Amino acid sequence: MRNIVTLANPGFDSSKLEEFKNIWVFCEQREGRMMPTTYELVSEGRKLADQLGVKLCGLLLGDNVSGMAKDLGAYGADEVILCEHPMLSVYTTDAYAKVICDAVSELKPEVLLIGATNIGRDLGPRCAARLHTGLCADCTHLDIDMTEYKDFLKGASTLAPERIDGLGTAKVLGQNHDISSDLKMTRPAFGGNLMASIICPRFRPAMATVRPGVMKKASYDEAKAAAVKVTPYAARLSEADMSTEVLEVVKAAKKLVDLVGADYIVSVGRGISSDVEGGIKLAEELADVLGGVVGGSRVAIDSGWLTADHQVGQTGKTVHPKVYVALGISGSIQHQAGMKESECIVAVNKSESAPIFDIADYGICGDLFKVTPMLIEAVKAAKAAK
Repeated sequence: MRNIVTLANPGFDSSKLEEFKNIWVFCEQREGRMMPTTYELVSEGRKLADQLGVKLCGLLLGDNVSGMAKDLGAYGADEVILCEHPMLSVYTTDAYAKVICDAVSELKPEVLLIGATNIGRDLGPRCAARLHTGLCADCTHLDIDMTEYKDFLKGASTLAPERIDGLGTAKVLGQNHDISSDLKMTRPAFGGNLMASIICPRFRPAMATVRPGVMKKASYDEAKAAAVKVTPYAARLSEADMSTEVLEVVKAAKKLVDLVGADYIVSVGRGISSDVEGGIKLAEELADVLGGVVGGSRVAIDSGWLTADHQVGQTGKTVHPKVYVALGISGSIQHQAGMKESECIVAVNKSESAPIFDIADYGICGDLFKVTPMLIEAVKAAKAAK
């Protein structure tokens, strides 16, 4: 069996950097409903486009989806490139990859961002291969401005400050390359034990898939929604472009916890190891009275105490709830990366030196099996008082 890569337009040259301009976001919709990750990426793309002084464009594919374009403008898009075709009504790799690569090879954006959803993880590598460019997968942080990038490194890495301050160039094919205008893409590596920053200095567009939930969605702006420019792009598709046919779409009934959309999260860690069942039950009770959901550290998931959809951290979900309660979680850098932007962090741990206390708004040094029941009763009492 051979894997055949169909290249984009034969006249397209991804190495001619000077021909590429603007930032694009692939706007993923399913059955006429925009995925939340799209609005997060558009909001982040707006910041990057402002730093480069270029336009932010949303790339919207589907059939009869023009009504969704205005909302993309509300979150920061200057322009929406609208690709409508009956063969785009249901996602297929063949159709979507061809249309995206056609548009990119013709209009030449310098950056293309895609959500690291099931669809995005399928689509991104296929497009990168056809466009002969690089792809950084599952990113958790994006930068262009060097000052902001260095500030990020000082707070999220163990590099010496003098090494960070000295950044500005990278060796590319033995020569110094100025990275000041390159997209700096940061992602977890080696199971989340390291953070790697990747650049794509020789080819365009620089492509990244971005983990859902890590970027903050901007506020909806009605004026921007009214001002967005919608540009139709003729999708050139035929049966000859398709190697698969969708006969039926069957939705799974499996229920997963929605950590990204939760306002209240109660997470458990190694501290429940003496009584796993009892610890999870307490977390569920506290989450229930708060109106939230249960999460867990990597230890809790790797130990089989909770399923993978409950994981918070670099190798799990990145969350921004109103209240995050950490029960028996020491607070490694990997876990903090997934929850430190919570509006209020409450930590319960027996160790006074637990790193989680460094970022907690409220810290309780004590046994979670004794403290949590008191928290539950306190929340109940507060609700009753209202």
